[in-house]
Amino acid sequence: MAKKDTNNETRISPYTDEELEYFRGIILKKREAAEEEFETLQKTLRDNMENSSDESAYSFHMADAGTDAQEREKTYMLFNRTRKFIKYLDDAMKRIDNKTYGVCKVTGKKIAKGRLEAVPHTQLSIDAKLKRR
Repeated sequence: MAKKDTNNETRISPYTDEELEYFRGIILKKREAAEEEFETLQKTLRDNMENSSDESAYSFHMADAGTDAQEREKTYMLFNRTRKFIKYLDDAMKRIDNKTYGVCKVTGKKIAKGRLEAVPHTQLSIDAKLKRR
């Protein structure tokens, strides 16, 4: 149920402005850490691409080439996963700004504070998450 906020905005979030700012802080910390990881992975991928073009004696061994390819693939997968996580965090920030944060998109009910503290970008209550399995 939407209720009118003091700024004449429709508030859907069950959390107060102070609580939303608390969650914003959690999200900003997680985003900062994810951004650092993203930059590190990006640098690693760049370095791997540069090194893969080097013609050293080691690169001619098939086992080494396979290991190198596997490491590049793993790094690329982590890179994409981190990029997606940053987008989820950004989307959560938009929900805070829109005052729609903390509402389960399946049930329409309040997402527990503990769940949001653990997974601040979630859009599902624990009940909805468990039913999806």
